[in-house]
Amino acid sequence: MTSIFQILMLLLNIALWIVLIHAIMSWLINFQVLNLRQPLVAQIWYGLNRLLEPVYDRVRRFLPSTPGLDLAPLVIILLIYALRIILVNNAAMFI
Repeated sequence: MTSIFQILMLLLNIALWIVLIHAIMSWLINFQVLNLRQPLVAQIWYGLNRLLEPVYDRVRRFLPSTPGLDLAPLVIILLIYALRIILVNNAAMFI
């Protein structure tokens, strides 16, 4: 049962890194450090968008409209940390 706990923690860590990479890439693209005309950057960007936009859309339904500022990645990161806290506090259930 400990392995289930470890797998869940690993999945949450991977999800956290994916959201962080997407947020950082969006900043770098907006500040024109990265260029979407480069094939590798474009593939990574569009792949992350296809992966995360369905999740972000669900979160954006509940958030107030803030023009120029997307709070969905921040909410997702907070949810991931909340899930990690819940798992760690209930780790005894997995033993």
